[in-house]
Amino acid sequence: MKKAFFSLLIITSFAFNVVDPKIETYSYGHNGMEFVAREGKGMIIVSTYNSKMTIRQDIAYKIYQLYANNNLNAGPKTTICGDEADVTGRCVIRKKDNLTSVDFYYELVEWKSGLKEMYKKKTK
Repeated sequence: MKKAFFSLLIITSFAFNVVDPKIETYSYGHNGMEFVAREGKGMIIVSTYNSKMTIRQDIAYKIYQLYANNNLNAGPKTTICGDEADVTGRCVIRKKDNLTSVDFYYELVEWKSGLKEMYKKKTK
């Protein structure tokens, strides 16, 4: 009886063991214009900085969709939910005449697999 109880205790501890995902850092990323769209008489350019190559276009398109629907807030933290990962970062919106520039700076990438990657600037 004691062995069965002890075995059940061990099995349940493994079953309910929740481990926080590991956070890795990266110091490389893609910087550049990802999406250009005409809207009325103006033009919108979406640029990403410190982005991951595999998700950069998906995230840029989602940023444009949020901006077009007036749901994008410029500020210290913005989270964009993508198909493969959720990205948290800073969004800067600049307007000049008929040109609108939406810049997004990646800070944290949370992959659907559970991995978290944080951007860290290289130090010399």
